[in-house]
Amino acid sequence: MNNGKNTFDAIVIGSGISGGWAAKELCEKGLKTLVLERGRDVQHLKDYPTMTSHPWDMPHRNAITLKDKEENPVINRCYAYKEDTEHFFVKDSEHPYKQEKPFDWVRGYQVGGKSLIWARQTQRWSKYDFEGPARDGFAVDWPIRYDDIAPWYSYVEKFVGISGNRDGVETLPDGEFLPPWEMNCVEKEVRDKIMAHYKDRFVMIGRCAHLTKPAEHHLSQGRGQCMARNQCYRGCPFGAYFSSNSATLPAAAATGNLTVRPHSVVHSIIYDDQKEKATGVRIVDSLDGSSKEYFAKIIFLNASALNSNLILLNSTSGRFPAGLGNDSGVLGKYIAFHNYRGNIAGDYEGPADKYYFGRRPTAVMMPNFRNVKKQETDFLRGYMSFYTAGRQGWGAQKNVPFGEEFKEKNSVPGDWSVFMMMQGETVPIESNQVNLDPLEKDKWDIPLLNISVDYTENDEKLLSDFLNQGSEMLEKAGCKNIRSWDTHQAPGLDIHEMGGVRMGRDPKASMLNGWNQMHSCPNIFVTDGACMTSTGTQNPSITYMALTARAVAYAVNELKKGEIK
Repeated sequence: MNNGKNTFDAIVIGSGISGGWAAKELCEKGLKTLVLERGRDVQHLKDYPTMTSHPWDMPHRNAITLKDKEENPVINRCYAYKEDTEHFFVKDSEHPYKQEKPFDWVRGYQVGGKSLIWARQTQRWSKYDFEGPARDGFAVDWPIRYDDIAPWYSYVEKFVGISGNRDGVETLPDGEFLPPWEMNCVEKEVRDKIMAHYKDRFVMIGRCAHLTKPAEHHLSQGRGQCMARNQCYRGCPFGAYFSSNSATLPAAAATGNLTVRPHSVVHSIIYDDQKEKATGVRIVDSLDGSSKEYFAKIIFLNASALNSNLILLNSTSGRFPAGLGNDSGVLGKYIAFHNYRGNIAGDYEGPADKYYFGRRPTAVMMPNFRNVKKQETDFLRGYMSFYTAGRQGWGAQKNVPFGEEFKEKNSVPGDWSVFMMMQGETVPIESNQVNLDPLEKDKWDIPLLNISVDYTENDEKLLSDFLNQGSEMLEKAGCKNIRSWDTHQAPGLDIHEMGGVRMGRDPKASMLNGWNQMHSCPNIFVTDGACMTSTGTQNPSITYMALTARAVAYAVNELKKGEIK
């Protein structure tokens, strides 16, 4: 029942990277905004229990118990899941889903979502990424181009605080940067040798959402300089990396227009067949099991890619029996992700008298060099490459007698080595999809999500090319004893799942228009990973942020003009 107390100007479903941005922008534009978060409340600083803990402060010295590994095999495959961070991750046993094909679905259900535990790497897409599907004939044409989103990249980068160098490379456009992190001496040597040998390959320091030199507006938010601790997944006591909790949600709250409701599991979006629009959101309170409804003029769906698909699939009505907005029949289909399976390592004869400062929160990166301007290989698209060079950690010496010799030999760093990894674009195909299980439901009476997503022959060819090219590059750079391997990890562990509610020009083949607005239900906007038409090779979060800010500006303008009622 709509009694006035549960009515807002806007509702945002989800409080992570994109949901936090939607809330900030809507509130700052004067809209009374309700944020629905299915997980518990997490307040910046107050709810980071391990942010300054030492390993010996934790019962298992930051290790995961055997019992936990056995009960939660999926989340235990995530690199960031340890004793100091487990409270920010969803346990397999608590939130089940169906795997028609192996898929490691990594989730974080709390206020702030996965913005507390993301890897914080932020690269803009280039014009070649937006032009890719139309040029190469896959998926559908993006309804926007780089020039449409470029000013919004700048807008969000200034607020977030992105460290990086202005490299002048068109395949990875420059942005609004704070001072960059620095490569160490061996990384610079490897860079110089690669770029000297390959004229089409550019090596640069990574770009990440860490405050290397906070601007005045960052300091006014209570955020401070990054201390290179590499304890980010615990929540940062300095607010030095960007999260919804440290930045966008406080900015939204400062307007007086924000209401956050945690413990709100969204069941569905309510569509009124007579009014021909979405009128609100139906939730289940996870604490008492009660069902509640909230109403608004516009709804931003930012529940994370697969959950946004689930909510729309479960939002059925007389007008939309196959899921809200699904006139095209593509809802839940064309899911894509990033291919992380390729790893390479090699030994390097670096200077024994040099080391490096702290634990830098980014790697050295190389933008995609495959099939950029035209098709050149027997596979579509390409991959970004990342590498780091380091010395074996303290205490790594083996077969050393106990006593003084053990202490001395384990008090100096070991030899240098280089590690390289890939981030490959996958091509969306119809058979990679999600749907609702017809029989099984969760404890909130919501159907479980069936996930059927797999690698293709194109992914295997792309992987093989990276392993060959990466090994060759490290050899040219002077590495010895080069080893390459396929991790064989399942899709999902990249934590970059995208699609299912894709943008496009044609309502018959897509769900959203160029403003992230639903073709057949114009007061709904989807700006998380579900909206992506293709994946590019870059880390996607900064693109979600820019799309969200752009969509909110459009939505509010349409609301003021009366185009959205």
